[in-house]
Amino acid sequence: MNALRHTAEPASAAPAEHDQKAGATGAAQPLPTPGALKEAIALAPSLQVQIAGHRQTIRDILDGRDSRLLVVMGPCSIHDRDSALDYARRLKGLADEVADSMVLVMRVYVEKPRTTVGWKGLVYDPHLDGSDNMAEGLASTRRLMRDITELGLPIACELLQPMLSAYMEDLISWAAVGARTTESQIHREMVSALPMPTGFKNGTDGGIQVAIDAMGASRHGHRYPGFDDNGCPALLHSSGNSHTHLVLRGGHWGPNFDAQSVEMATGALRAAGVSTAIMVDCSHANSGKDPARQPLVLDEVIRQRLDGASSLVGVMLESHLEAGKQALGGTLRYGVSVTDGCLGWTDSEHHLRLAAQRLSEQHI
Repeated sequence: MNALRHTAEPASAAPAEHDQKAGATGAAQPLPTPGALKEAIALAPSLQVQIAGHRQTIRDILDGRDSRLLVVMGPCSIHDRDSALDYARRLKGLADEVADSMVLVMRVYVEKPRTTVGWKGLVYDPHLDGSDNMAEGLASTRRLMRDITELGLPIACELLQPMLSAYMEDLISWAAVGARTTESQIHREMVSALPMPTGFKNGTDGGIQVAIDAMGASRHGHRYPGFDDNGCPALLHSSGNSHTHLVLRGGHWGPNFDAQSVEMATGALRAAGVSTAIMVDCSHANSGKDPARQPLVLDEVIRQRLDGASSLVGVMLESHLEAGKQALGGTLRYGVSVTDGCLGWTDSEHHLRLAAQRLSEQHI
């Protein structure tokens, strides 16, 4: 017994020593299991049918059976429930108006990749104050996604932390894997099990090969470690995701939405034996990180489509109620992004209507 007590003492003293030398590691905080949260914030059968229909519509666009333009648009990140629902209601009205030529999907991005440090998104820190109440963030996220879905809108989300996808994947109609994580094997395994179409962005250097490799890898089934709906470690089995595609977002050397870049990307996709469907991200390097330039990128995509570039099936826009961005801290302005700058709603609505009119005239 004395020996046992002796070996236990250094272990109990270790955290205090760690506090002094390297900063404390906080105690583990329990989170609800995906199954428990899905049961607490459940989807009505009618919503399940609606989401299945939205996913099929997007698959049809990717496969060329639906000639409408897929438009994923919304705030760079969601930080406020009221402004998110306000935006969603406006977007639903616009979606109904342009439905003959476009399918609008709302960006509901609740995780944000950080180059170093910073606010990681609603699911991590719903109070925006560093308290990191993730249990509340998960519940708030799921409830908000359900409420937006009840408006009749399909939802798009970037899936950054693979463990979190199980909490919300049943609500998402289209998913993205970002430029920083497209090369990750773990994310490719995750995508292989997802029930919705998923876009892989090109690398931050602008190269598309990592995305092509990711598409090929995620088309196949995988066996990989993870957690089941009850939160237990498990060997997971996936059957592969047949509806992945490329998202061009530019890179360190500049934009890649011009006709030559699109033609080269289409050829590379075809040679690799994967889907030639391409979405253009009108933000990031394609707009030089200037949100006001996004409509110029949109106009060029429409021009190429009208000229016969059938591989261009979609665009992505960062758009909020008000233009620009703001820093966290103090009193926040309503409807203004707290991450990347966004196009304001008035301009977003105007340019989408113009694009829809141009696309509709093609069929007259």
